[in-house]
Amino acid sequence: MISIQSFVFNAFQENTFVLYDETKDCVVVDPGCYDQEERDELVDFIAQQELHVKLLLNTHCHVDHVLGNYFVREKYNTRLLIHAVEERVLRAQKVIAPNYGMVQYHEALPDAYLEEGEIVKFGNQELKVIFVPGHSPGHVAFYNEQSKVLIGGDVLFYNSIGRTDLPGGNFDTLIASIHQKLFTLPDDVKVYPGHGPATTIGFEKRTNPFCAVANVKL
Repeated sequence: MISIQSFVFNAFQENTFVLYDETKDCVVVDPGCYDQEERDELVDFIAQQELHVKLLLNTHCHVDHVLGNYFVREKYNTRLLIHAVEERVLRAQKVIAPNYGMVQYHEALPDAYLEEGEIVKFGNQELKVIFVPGHSPGHVAFYNEQSKVLIGGDVLFYNSIGRTDLPGGNFDTLIASIHQKLFTLPDDVKVYPGHGPATTIGFEKRTNPFCAVANVKL
C-alpha cells in the first residue's frame, strides 16, 4: 500500500511529497526545499523511515516546485524526470529564481522525460502519468489507481484551480484538462495538490466554483 508524506516548503508554501511503500523504495515529487532547515527536514524523514530514493519527479517546473531538485538529485544520486514540454520552463528558473530573492538556486536539468500514459514504477507501486497542461505547458499529474490517490501539482486545488497568468498558462486549456483528465477519475480519488489541503475528485466536481460539473448530485 502506498504511503504519502507531505512537507510545506519555501515562501510559496509549496507541498513536497515523498511516496513510499513497505519495500522502503520511494520517490520524491516536487521538492521545494530551499534553505538548510527545509533540506534537513526532508533528509531526516527519509533517514528515519530508512527509505531508498529511486526517482525524482516534477509535476511541473515553476520555481517553487524545483528549488530542491539539485539537492535531492545530488544527495541521493537519482534521476530527474519531467515532461519534455516543460524543459523550457525549467531552464527559465535560473533567471526567475533570483528575481524572488532565491539567489542560491542551483539548476538541475532532466535525465529523462515522462509521457502521457507512462507507468512510473517504484517498490510495489505504479504511478500513471496524466498530461494536464494549462497551469504550465508540460504539467503532469501522477495517479496511483490501486490506492486511488493523485499527486496533482497546481491543476486542481481545494475549491480552486491553478493560476493561468504565468508564461505558458491558458485558462481554457486548464479547464479542459480538469474536465477531460481529472474529473473522469473516480469520485473517491484523493487529490494531493501543490498548495493547500487535500481534496477529492467528487467534492471538487460538486463544489469547485471554477469548474464544478452541472447536474452532479450533492
